[in-house]
Amino acid sequence: MEASLTPNNMSIFSLISDASLVVQLVMFLLLVLSLMSWWFIFSKWFGLNHARRKTDSFEASFWSGADLNSLYTQINRDGHGVGMEKVFEAGFAEFLKLRRQAGLDLSDLMDGTRRAMKAAFQREVDRLDAHANFLATVGSISPYIGLFGTVWGIMNAFLGLSNVGQATLSHVAPGIAEALVATAIGLFAAIPAVVAYNRFAHDVDKLANRFESFMEEFSNILQRQAAK
Repeated sequence: MEASLTPNNMSIFSLISDASLVVQLVMFLLLVLSLMSWWFIFSKWFGLNHARRKTDSFEASFWSGADLNSLYTQINRDGHGVGMEKVFEAGFAEFLKLRRQAGLDLSDLMDGTRRAMKAAFQREVDRLDAHANFLATVGSISPYIGLFGTVWGIMNAFLGLSNVGQATLSHVAPGIAEALVATAIGLFAAIPAVVAYNRFAHDVDKLANRFESFMEEFSNILQRQAAK
């Protein structure tokens, strides 16, 4: 506990600068975790919004009665398919390939098409869900990391009382305040990560449900087309 830090001149910056080395390292780690979390939060927010817009646009084109071959050619030519577009592209490409094979049963044709769509579906969901585990981890461990810094700081504050003849609140308050900053920073890192993780998990689930519904409907359309 620094002698220069008194209850009259305590500020957030002085509390951090005058904290012990261990507490400062804890604060620095939490700051890094917080910055990384915000980076992933913004990148996932833009990524999910992009996937949602592309899905809306594709569904509008698909259900408007557009020719499947033309739609497939356009997506394949653009090379920037996302989400439902990738599921459609993988399924229709496999359908066209298997349909050219002579003597293939309708059930085998549709099974192969569904497998291709399911594989594309899983890849897209994994891509949309990327870095979600990091946000969940930050949200769960940051308060404990901050609590470790708080416990360490409070322990040092009370150990410092051994050098003081008469212990008063003014002697221990700065050290305890330094320690509590670590808990505050831990919560600052954890709360946005938890909120973002729950929100993104909900958004990914909604998109995944839309992809699965499309796979079933598209399979029915291809099966009717193949049976003609």
